[in-house]
Amino acid sequence: MDVAAFRALEPLCWRAPSAHNTQPWRLDYRAAEIRVGWDPADALPAADPSGRDLWLSLGAFVETCLVVAADAGLRVGFVPDHCAGERRVGWLRASGSRYDTPFGAAEVRGRRTHRGRFSAGPPAEAVAAADAVARAAGGAVRMVPDADLLARLLRVADRHLYADPAVVAELRSWLRLTPGHPGYRADGLSDRCLGLSRGEATGLRAALAAYPVLRRLGLPRLLAAAAGNPLALGGAVLVLVGPSGADDAGLVGFGRVLMRVWLTLHAAGLAAHPLSQLIDAPATRDALGSVLDAPPDRLLHVARVGRPAGTAPRSARRTGGAEHAGD
Repeated sequence: MDVAAFRALEPLCWRAPSAHNTQPWRLDYRAAEIRVGWDPADALPAADPSGRDLWLSLGAFVETCLVVAADAGLRVGFVPDHCAGERRVGWLRASGSRYDTPFGAAEVRGRRTHRGRFSAGPPAEAVAAADAVARAAGGAVRMVPDADLLARLLRVADRHLYADPAVVAELRSWLRLTPGHPGYRADGLSDRCLGLSRGEATGLRAALAAYPVLRRLGLPRLLAAAAGNPLALGGAVLVLVGPSGADDAGLVGFGRVLMRVWLTLHAAGLAAHPLSQLIDAPATRDALGSVLDAPPDRLLHVARVGRPAGTAPRSARRTGGAEHAGD
C-alpha cells in the first residue's frame, strides 16, 4: 500500500460525518498499512452510552477513506479487526483492485448537513435508491408518513435531551457559538452550522451557562420549545433501519452503509439534517418503531431530508489533531 500517497489524502477523508462533529477517528500509519481507531476523548458517553453513533461514524469514516483513495487511483481495502480494548476497528491495506464505488472526491467534498429550509422533499426515486443501498446490506430506509406525530415526538425527545444534566454538559462542551472559541475552526457545532443568529447564539450560551441553577425551574422545557420544529422547514423524515443482531463491529460496517446512503442522497441534489434525539429517547424510539413496524433497537439513524433552499455552511474539521477548515 502506498501509505505516503494516502496520507496526502487524509484531510479530505475527515469530511466524514460524526455526532456533534467530534471526529473521533484516528489513523496510525505503519510501514505498509494503516490502523483505524478512535480517541475516547471524542466519544459521547452521556449522549451515546451504547456507542451507536461512535461506531456508525467510524464506519462512515472508513467508507470515506475508501472512496477518496479509489478516486485518486489507489488500491486500498479495509480489513475489519474490531478490538474495543485497543480502540481499533480495522486496517486499511493494499488491495488487488480499486474500491468499487459510484462516488468520488467531489461527492465527499460537497456533502454536508443542512439544518435550514428545504425547497422540496426527496423524490420517490431518490428514497428508493437510498433504500436499495441499505437493503443490499440487510437494512432499509423508511419514510415516516405522519408529520404531526413526528412533531409531537420531537418535542418529547427534545425535553428528554435537555432534562439530562450530563447530556447537556456534553452538548455544551461541543458547541462553538462564537468565532472566538478556540475550537471554532476545528470541530464541534458552530453557530453558523446550527443556523443561529448572533442574538440566538448569545441567548443559547446564556441559557446553558445558567442550566445548573435553572434546570429545576423548567429550563429543559424552555430549551426544547426554543429548538422549534425543524419539520416546518420542509423535507421528509427518513429512518435508516439496520440488520437484526448487529454487534459493535456490525454497526461499524453499517456506518459504511450510512455513508453510502448519504452520498446517494447528495448525488440526487439532496441534503440531510440528523434528528438523532428521536431514537436517543426510549419513549420516542419505541413510538417510531411502532409507526414503522420495526424493532426499536434496529433504528440507527434519523434525518430530515430534502432539497436545500440555500447553501449550508461547511462544518469545521481537524486533520491528524491539527485544525483544518475543510476543502
